[in-house]
Amino acid sequence: MTNIFKFGPNRKMVRIMLWLSWPIIKYGKKLSGVPVLKWLINPFFTRPYNEVTSIPIGVSLPENKSVPLPLRTLERLVAEVEEKFIISECICRRHEKSVNQPIDLGCMVLGPSIKRMHPSHGRYATTEEALAHVRRAAQLGLIANIAHVWIDMTAFWVRFKPLMFICFCDDVNCLYRTHMKSRGPALDGAYQKLPGITVEVDTVKCDGCEICLEKCFVAAVEMKEGKAIITDDCKGCGRCYQVCPIGAVRMTFPGEEEFLRQVKDRIRSVSELPLTGGV
Repeated sequence: MTNIFKFGPNRKMVRIMLWLSWPIIKYGKKLSGVPVLKWLINPFFTRPYNEVTSIPIGVSLPENKSVPLPLRTLERLVAEVEEKFIISECICRRHEKSVNQPIDLGCMVLGPSIKRMHPSHGRYATTEEALAHVRRAAQLGLIANIAHVWIDMTAFWVRFKPLMFICFCDDVNCLYRTHMKSRGPALDGAYQKLPGITVEVDTVKCDGCEICLEKCFVAAVEMKEGKAIITDDCKGCGRCYQVCPIGAVRMTFPGEEEFLRQVKDRIRSVSELPLTGGV
C-alpha cells in the first residue's frame, strides 16, 4: 500500500470526503446570499483562498482561423509549468453519475505540490500529454476554470501556495458552475472575469429566444424589451456565445500577449505557481 502520509489520501479516501462534503458545499453556496447566514458562510468563499477564473477554451472567433485565442493562451500557460499531473477522473462528474460528459476527463494540477498527489489519482504528464488533455476538453465544449481553492488543498493534502488546478467543467455536474445564481457577495467576488474579455449581445440580431438566459450559470443575462442583455455579473466563460443559435452574442479578447499576461497576473495574485515565461 502506498504511504498516504507521504502522498496524501488515495482516490478512495478523497471520494469518501467528497461524498461527505458535497451537500455542505452545495447548500453553503445556495444559502450564501441569505441574511445572517451569509456572514457565517461567506468567509469560506473569500479570496485569496477561493479564486476561480474562466478561460473559454471552446470559443472560436471568426477571425481566428487556426487555434482559438483562449485555447492557445491556456496551452502556452500549461507549457510554461514544469510540474503537471492529470487526474484520471472528474470527481464532480463521477459523484453526480454524469451521462452528458465523460467522467474520465479530470482536472489538471500544476506546480510543485503535485509531488504529494497520491498515485491512485492519475499520472504525471508531459507537456504533449497535457496539451492533448486540454484540447480534448475544448472539443467537448467544456469550460476551463483556473482554480486556487482551499477545498482542493484539504482534499489532497497538498501545499496551497505553489498549486493551481485547471478544472474542465460542464454546466450540470461541476461544483464551480452549479448553484451560483443566488450566490452571496464573497462567492461572487471569488469568481471573476478576466478584465480583457468583453461579452455583448447584438440586439438587432437577438430574437429573444432566452437560451442564453437559461444557460448562464450566474444569471448574468437579463431580458429587456424582448432582447438579451449581458450584465456586469458576467464571468466571461463564453457559454452564451456557444449556445446562441443565431450568433447574436459577441466576445472580444485583447491581443494574445496581453491576454496571457492577464491570466498570469490573476494566478500570481493568489498563488506562487512557478511560471517560466517572461510575460
